[in-house]
Amino acid sequence: MGFYRPLLEKVLFPVLEAAHGRPTVPLLQFLRGSERWSLDALRDLQAGLLRRLIRHAAVHTVYYRKLLDERGMHADDIRDASDLCHLPLLDREAARETLESRTADEPRWVIEHAASALTGAPVVKYNAESRHWRDATRWRAYRPAPASWLARVGRALDRRLMRDLHIDCVVRSERALEQAASELAAFRPEVMVAYAAGASALARYINDHGLRSWRDIPVIIAAERLWPHDRTQIAQAFGPVFETYGCSEVMLIGAECEIHDGLHTSMENLIVELIVREPGGAVRAARPGEVGEVAITDLHNLACPMIRYVTGEVAIARAETRCPCGRGLAMIGPIDGRISEALYDRGDEIPLTSTGWRKVVTVESAADRIAMLA
Repeated sequence: MGFYRPLLEKVLFPVLEAAHGRPTVPLLQFLRGSERWSLDALRDLQAGLLRRLIRHAAVHTVYYRKLLDERGMHADDIRDASDLCHLPLLDREAARETLESRTADEPRWVIEHAASALTGAPVVKYNAESRHWRDATRWRAYRPAPASWLARVGRALDRRLMRDLHIDCVVRSERALEQAASELAAFRPEVMVAYAAGASALARYINDHGLRSWRDIPVIIAAERLWPHDRTQIAQAFGPVFETYGCSEVMLIGAECEIHDGLHTSMENLIVELIVREPGGAVRAARPGEVGEVAITDLHNLACPMIRYVTGEVAIARAETRCPCGRGLAMIGPIDGRISEALYDRGDEIPLTSTGWRKVVTVESAADRIAMLA
């Protein structure tokens, strides 16, 4: 990329973000420093942000004001993450049903976002601050193509400026994989961000046909569970592999570092709990080495607070030891419950990403014909 990379990082990107009124660059600079803080310092930061969130939710949302009143609690009773056990878990169905009562009278929400489940029903709204903090982690949501031609042109120009190559990973036929490998060889990217299933399918095609002709390309895997055998194939075809974990409701939750042993959580943005439900109904924190359900508290979303939101995924709890990479961020992982579903039609893969369904009946009427009835 030559001179263009420093030009983009030092000049073009900061200017564009500032022109849009987004504090992405200063927040990013803060995060690059805070990730090296001690775990205690990071927890102190979380505690302050959590107290602000709880007080705000108690004053500005019907849901949390009523919840605290019913439990005979005051907002100041929640001092840090250890006190979250006094509040109930928020599962996805409850999040949908309480969306309006969790929406604060201020600040004004700017984005209504659908969950990643098949229904696509929104469970959260974001304020600008929450969006800026998520953007500062340098991860963005994967969204459908913009509806208007003006928005499509804007995105195309943005990709051109960033020198991004976007390859559709939905269809994974022999022809599609051949074309993707050809585009990749011509483009020679410095880094690749991919879904695990798409990257592994392309990697196997490249390895089976001996097509690798490039130096190592770091691969960031997102949105799906990364299996060990897929990691091996991807590393052989491209280069070092870095797993990330997130969800559409809060975006990046954790990311793998160069040590490749677990995921560092986004402590400046979120409180991540791994919880275990006991047979009698009690809920406790998962012990090191134990599998627990992921529950997240978004520390910056004041427009529609999400406190102890259960993502529906599970991960392995880890002991509180500092990673050899030097980062103080708490760790979880591996993730043990993030699997996408797909149908296969004569070699082509069809992902199940349709939205708007709550219950679906699938009827196979022939070898190559399936009806999905909502």
